[in-house]
Amino acid sequence: MGAVMTRQARIVIGVDEAGRGPLAGPVVAGAVILGREAPEGLDDSKRLSPRRRAELETGIKASCRWSLGVVEVDEIDRINIFAATMKAMALAVAGLCAQDGLCPDEVLIDGNLTPAGRTPLWQWPARAIVGGDALEPAISAASIIAKEHRDRLMHALAERHPHYGWERNAGYGTPEHLEALRCHGPTSHHRRSFAPVAQLVLFAD
Repeated sequence: MGAVMTRQARIVIGVDEAGRGPLAGPVVAGAVILGREAPEGLDDSKRLSPRRRAELETGIKASCRWSLGVVEVDEIDRINIFAATMKAMALAVAGLCAQDGLCPDEVLIDGNLTPAGRTPLWQWPARAIVGGDALEPAISAASIIAKEHRDRLMHALAERHPHYGWERNAGYGTPEHLEALRCHGPTSHHRRSFAPVAQLVLFAD
């Protein structure tokens, strides 16, 4: 009998972003290939308590392949938040692929659009899944590591700019944040292309 050929397991990457809507801070994307020992209980990061999210992040990083893509505020303002989000996703996948020279069979993206044709960096087969961060464990894992990383970045920025409550609101336009913007004006970490910030800048000028 001839040798039995074993089919190589498909390589599937889950991708999600954190920080598309805030008025300040970068947008961050996570990319994850689930390992055999991936933690149980993966879910949309927004539906998890901070403690559980942190526990899962530790488990994901210990048992899965993962990477992050970050696009800073100046580029968000230059190319717009949608393009910046697509770029962050592409950077995350590229970083993951570069780790072992792998090429995914499919990249699963949370949402209704993929970066294919929307950023020149994208070169992989992709499928968008609405609500994927709650349906596909690989996307859930990506949402968790992206949110945890971005929250840490915002906590660090809050130490340098304590007026805005970023350690609590992660840069979103909460009443506390908007009031601080009116009193203290925007920082270099605010997205000046976003209407609430842009209006303040225009008024100040």
